[in-house]
Amino acid sequence: MNHHQLALTPPMGWNSWDCYGASVREEEVKANARYMAEHLKPFGWEYVVVDIQWYEPGAYSSAYRPYVPLETDEYSRLIPAVNRFPSAANGQGFKPLADYVHGLGLKFGIHIMRGIPRQAVHADTPILGTAATARSIAQTWTGSICPWNTDMYGVDATKEGAQQYYNSLFELYASWEIDFVKVDDIAASRLYGIRLDEIELIRNAIDNCGRPIVLSLSPGPAPVEHAKELTSLANMWRITDDYWDLWPLLHDMFDRCEKWEPHVGEGHWPDCDMLPLGHLGIRSVDGGGADRWTRFTRDEQVTMMSLWTIFRSPLMFGGELNDNDDWTLSLLTNEEVLEVHRDSSGARQVSRDDNRVVWTAEGKDGSAYVALFNIGDQSDTLSVTLEQLGLSASGQYQLRDLWKRESLGAAGSALSFELAPHASVLLKLSV
Repeated sequence: MNHHQLALTPPMGWNSWDCYGASVREEEVKANARYMAEHLKPFGWEYVVVDIQWYEPGAYSSAYRPYVPLETDEYSRLIPAVNRFPSAANGQGFKPLADYVHGLGLKFGIHIMRGIPRQAVHADTPILGTAATARSIAQTWTGSICPWNTDMYGVDATKEGAQQYYNSLFELYASWEIDFVKVDDIAASRLYGIRLDEIELIRNAIDNCGRPIVLSLSPGPAPVEHAKELTSLANMWRITDDYWDLWPLLHDMFDRCEKWEPHVGEGHWPDCDMLPLGHLGIRSVDGGGADRWTRFTRDEQVTMMSLWTIFRSPLMFGGELNDNDDWTLSLLTNEEVLEVHRDSSGARQVSRDDNRVVWTAEGKDGSAYVALFNIGDQSDTLSVTLEQLGLSASGQYQLRDLWKRESLGAAGSALSFELAPHASVLLKLSV
């Protein structure tokens, strides 16, 4: 199967990092899965993803603990810590948890780090399917070691056994019935750039594991000059470093989306990172804050959702779903907005005049979508003509505000809206 046949629309789901850091436990994963099945599944949300350090028994926050013991099997592969994931006992791995999530009609994913565990290299343990051992395929030089996490050495793609190691990983994940894998320290190492050699090993391993698995690459910013390779190898890749609920990071995302919009398409999605909404930081100290509700104002939350939606970034919610208030839930269940995310095409930035930004995308049946963003710190009036949108000025278009779910009547030859600081409007023009 060509991997572009997977994720034909941008993936939507929940990831444990923003609320639980490296320390999420099985009961918390199940609770968020149940919420998704009950409240979000009808709107297209489907992935439940366990983020980093699920193999570390003592993980307690988003702070990484250097050189601590990790759980591995006899073939140099990380396995779930049973004290945090009790159903993984007796060698079952994530299969029972995946079965639980699948039983809710959802899909299950995990995070992994690029490379092979240091402790496996130091013990020189075997690799399944080859006479090579962990030490013989490891790259232990500084440039191949993750600068922010000590768990792994890189893998030397030129060595006999390198492909077999990654094959063994994804054969294991296929046996667990994993649907989604997020690979970290690979799209843009903060010191040494993209790791195309290991991405290719992973692509080969997925293609030969016997199970369709969506491949997500982190962190960013992935280099846009490698867009062709990323498109050919992955389903989604981060265009930013870790993104949090801070206005400067959201402001910066407009530049990133403009740069990447030519590379958005079925099965390959530039990724703006998770949605830091709702209740965050429960056991996480990342992002400049601890236990909190999102620091974004309501206008900023709508602006973020509108940009991610019209750009068609994957949508991965980062908060504790069970604590959602009505407002947060409403951001995730607006069918008219999600239609833009699911069905639009050809998104592009129409104009940017200082802090006035306009995007458009094509809809079905001759319709069009328009998003106007005031990313400045003062109220402002934003305007765009139908001609700028590539539409006939003489067309009879009906205008609708998608967030408010209000019809605004016939559109004139130009659209104009007064917007508060950091606010936006998302519109549909229908024939």
